Amino acid sequence: MRPVVLCFSGLDPSGGAGLQADIEAIGQAGAHAAIACSAITIQNSQQVFGFEPCSSQLVRAQAMAVLDDLPVAVIKSGMLGTTDNIKMLTHLFANKIIKKGTPFVLDPVLVANSGGSLGDEATLVAAFQKLLPYATLITPNTHELRALSGEQDLHTGAQKLCAEGTHAVLVKTSHDFDSGDIEQYLYIKGAMVHKSTLPRLSGEFHGSGCSLASHIAGRLAMGDDLVDAVIAADSWITQTLIAADNPHPNEAEAQLIPNRFVKA
Repeated sequence: MRPVVLCFSGLDPSGGAGLQADIEAIGQAGAHAAIACSAITIQNSQQVFGFEPCSSQLVRAQAMAVLDDLPVAVIKSGMLGTTDNIKMLTHLFANKIIKKGTPFVLDPVLVANSGGSLGDEATLVAAFQKLLPYATLITPNTHELRALSGEQDLHTGAQKLCAEGTHAVLVKTSHDFDSGDIEQYLYIKGAMVHKSTLPRLSGEFHGSGCSLASHIAGRLAMGDDLVDAVIAADSWITQTLIAADNPHPNEAEAQLIPNRFVKA
């Protein structure tokens, strides 16, 4: 069987982000995606209207059904939505219910790209800080990196999170500048080991962050080391954004949906 990535993520009815993005991005990496659904959101490609989280007991039961059945190679989490769900996932790692040494890509979602809080930020941050030491890689946007680290400087923030136990941090500057190329920095154990420069495309994209994190997880499942997985995902995500679908072509500021069925 193809290597399996078990994803903890929410349902986006528009299919732009969340578990559908996970499934498509991981599939394009060559791996198989299994899902423990953490929440049902009410959103379209442009706006979040609300969400209803799944109970931690339900999410755990979904995860256990997969862990008992499939050869899970990598764990990926996106929008967990509640402190109870974050604590539940922390418990799975701390008690070795998830096999020790299993790579874990953590996308610490606090706010959806399409606008809207997906939980109380302060309590989510406090819970995430106990989960971070189990992460092989975290992929926060700039807002999330600053919230998690308490630092305004992105490089200082990444180094601080590594010092506090996170193995690696992918620093993404896409949310910080209105023009110029997007720079990304990969820190492993506090040292910057890779820098990439991606073209800044016009428009905003719905689901680009979860797609990137999930493709990295898929490449890790396929046997790439962390640097190679990030390089492969950078190339792939750029192509998905170039080929993105526009659900509202007559609206200048409409968010686009990455076309994840393109080859890097």
